[in-house]
Amino acid sequence: MKKEVLDTAALISWPVGRMKGCYATPSQKIELYKIYPKKEIEIESADLIWLESDEKSFQIATKLAEETGDMAGLSKIDLGILALSIFVSGTLITDDYRLQNLAQNAGINWETVSTDGITKIWKWELRCTACKKIHAQPKKPNPKKSDWGICQDCGSKLKLKKIE
Repeated sequence: MKKEVLDTAALISWPVGRMKGCYATPSQKIELYKIYPKKEIEIESADLIWLESDEKSFQIATKLAEETGDMAGLSKIDLGILALSIFVSGTLITDDYRLQNLAQNAGINWETVSTDGITKIWKWELRCTACKKIHAQPKKPNPKKSDWGICQDCGSKLKLKKIE
């Protein structure tokens, strides 16, 4: 039987029978019940395997996200899902382009829930919108996905920029 790690899009979209035996993180359950409480009964009956990754897999996921520049655009839950995919050597089921990008970079199999998915691998840099200085990638997920801070040199906002 193939191991599948589900992101939140799959937990919301897939029927109960399709989720049986798939993996998800406990933090996803908490998030899902907050944003979509009517799914709680379905999720509880889906016979999912709720699991956190080990520390080694989490470190691998973190290093990869730093190297690709995706860390600044990830949540803690996203990073946990990636780490779980590494830990169980499972296929990552996600519509999140950043997670697809990371999986592709790491050689992890991935499939989409309802989108076409990425067509090429990207790398990102954190750049000042005014002076264009490139800043170091954060070492942990960003609590606010669209707020990357300000430039220490000029005080302008930072933005993620795709490297061609």
